[in-house]
Amino acid sequence: MDYLPLFLEVRDRPCLLVGGGDIALRKARLLSDAGAVIQLVAPEIHPDLMTLINAGDHHFRQKTFEPSDLTGVCLVIAATDDPEVNSEVARQAKLQNLFVNVVDDAQSGNAVMPSIVDRSPVMVAFSTGGKAPVLARMLRQQLESILPAGYGRLAEMAGQFRAEVSRKFSHINDRRYFWERVLTGSVAEKAISGDVEAAQRLMAEELASSEPVTTGEVYLVGGGPGDPDLLTFKALRLMQQADVVLHDRLVSEQVLSLCRRDADYIYVGKKRDRHTRPQEEINQLLLDLAKEGKRVLRLKGGDPFIFGRGGEEIDTLAEENIPFQVVPGVTAASGCASYAGIPLTHRDHAQSVRFVTGHLKDDSYNLNWHEMVDTSQTLVFYMGLMGLPRICEELHKHGRSLDTPIALIEKGTTQKQRVFTGTLETICSIVEANAVKAPTLIIVGDVVQLHDKLNWFNPEAN
Repeated sequence: MDYLPLFLEVRDRPCLLVGGGDIALRKARLLSDAGAVIQLVAPEIHPDLMTLINAGDHHFRQKTFEPSDLTGVCLVIAATDDPEVNSEVARQAKLQNLFVNVVDDAQSGNAVMPSIVDRSPVMVAFSTGGKAPVLARMLRQQLESILPAGYGRLAEMAGQFRAEVSRKFSHINDRRYFWERVLTGSVAEKAISGDVEAAQRLMAEELASSEPVTTGEVYLVGGGPGDPDLLTFKALRLMQQADVVLHDRLVSEQVLSLCRRDADYIYVGKKRDRHTRPQEEINQLLLDLAKEGKRVLRLKGGDPFIFGRGGEEIDTLAEENIPFQVVPGVTAASGCASYAGIPLTHRDHAQSVRFVTGHLKDDSYNLNWHEMVDTSQTLVFYMGLMGLPRICEELHKHGRSLDTPIALIEKGTTQKQRVFTGTLETICSIVEANAVKAPTLIIVGDVVQLHDKLNWFNPEAN
């Protein structure tokens, strides 16, 4: 992040604006709307800008910029059509540790004026750091079309009830649940549509009838194989409203960053032979947190019901009558195979697919290898990197040819994805030569031959 996003209160405070043309006029309107006292310096001035200055408690000095103009101001905007003048204004402002915005030259200044969607007191501001102003304007146009103008009325009304809500609900979670309910229900609809009186009446009724939450809820959510674009809408919604997040090692940083920022985060990941918390302790933690009235997100990589122990975790919740939801995720098999250009089924190569755990227990597998020799079947092994030599050995011993195609996908669907292909005979040496690390997915079958032709995802190009 190159800039710290924040909003400045400039009401009744002096702000220096250097420039008197069309560009300065646009900036002056923004400063005036925010209640700033404009100190305008320019050798010439646009008539409309003069009208704006005269209409408020602003000041105009018809002259060229001098460093002494910076005395006593809290913000500086250089908006002339002369790059050299703008650069000098920025240089002098920085020497005095002032924030300065240089129009159309983000590198010279140290503050960027964002694109704005104004639904006062609701304000949305976003920036490309001066790199793509046209893109910022396009984004603003899109947001203008989807944010109702009535959001300002809704925010004003919420402010009127804020103290009363705080008196009724002493716990921050209870206040948050109340606001989330009313701000997405009929109260919000009435306020946004302009019927503020009805909205206030409904708000008072909601406040009178609401009680603190005594039991929370658990969201068992599949975070997918890594690419955050593969999350479902429901997963994203629950991720952003949970109070506590219990997350696995396989949940990517990009996915985790989409959870609510002020939530409590608890790492409960497992790594081969090293478990941060035993499964029984995780089950109990989910139960305890929900009994505290919290909304608990159990975020897992892939799909929680495919080699994710999701069933074990919600079994305890069901026994204790704790509300829960399960949100499926894109499992590693389909996500990684798709990003590697390997269809798991294909009319010419495979009529079925089998998902298999590749995790060794006591240095052995409890698998029916005889059912895996059918060449019209694709095999997908989860967590099989450490057991790869044994997998290849058992498949060959039970009837698969050493020439059987096999692929290993490392960190699938992410910008660090690597795909290695070979045969049962060669794949182990390929993996060793390339220092492959978990997480990985193994695909066995004739469909692997399609990778070279159908591979479309090129992380290096992105």
